[in-house]
Amino acid sequence: MQYPDSVRRRSGLHVLAVALLILVMSGCQKIELERAEGTKLNWDTLRGQWVLVNYWAEWCKPCLEEIPELNELDKAPDITVLAVNFDGVRGDALVELGERMGIEFTMLADDPGPGFGWKLPVALPATFLVNPGGDLVETRFGPQTEEELRAVIGG
Repeated sequence: MQYPDSVRRRSGLHVLAVALLILVMSGCQKIELERAEGTKLNWDTLRGQWVLVNYWAEWCKPCLEEIPELNELDKAPDITVLAVNFDGVRGDALVELGERMGIEFTMLADDPGPGFGWKLPVALPATFLVNPGGDLVETRFGPQTEEELRAVIGG
């Protein structure tokens, strides 16, 4: 049975529309990170600013040294600092530990690194610097100062 040209054109347009929708949807994967207290953080909301992902542990003395510096950096409007506990502490225990250590910036419940293709740091503290475009530009090891990090990110 032969369909009229108008039916074939409409059918072809529907197929094209569905294909375009699939392509658009596949490029819109939203990355959500879970904060220590359980709320979600949409990674895309951090575009346009520097993001410092800092790996720390309770037993790491240099980690303690840099916390005040990271707290200050996190107050800047163009910088967000995210904390990742190296030992995998989660939930209320993580929130309490962060409070005891004086961490004022956002603590994440899980390591976002594997989702971005980052390798687990080989030493602590480790700070991954992500530029405003969302690209990892540098990984720094050892305690960082506000001055050193501002020199890297240009401000």
